[in-house]
Amino acid sequence: MVKNLFISVISQEENKGSVEFQVFSFTNKIRRLTSHLELHRKDYLSQRGLRKILGKRQRLLAYLSKKNRVRYKELISQLDIREPKTR
Repeated sequence: MVKNLFISVISQEENKGSVEFQVFSFTNKIRRLTSHLELHRKDYLSQRGLRKILGKRQRLLAYLSKKNRVRYKELISQLDIREPKTR
């Protein structure tokens, strides 16, 4: 429900270079790879790809939280991603 609304908002923008769109696409890839790995537990190459995408998304979210905290909070709540703990 919220995801579909967010998809329509992003598709209206058509800004594939924005941080929000990149995080959104990485989140979709992560969810797809996670469901794939539930079936194929020993697919180590996909595990490596998942870890790389997680790192990319984490770096983008760190960048967004430094630049614009409000947009970061909105994105976290819309994509239902928990906020990483700060040290």
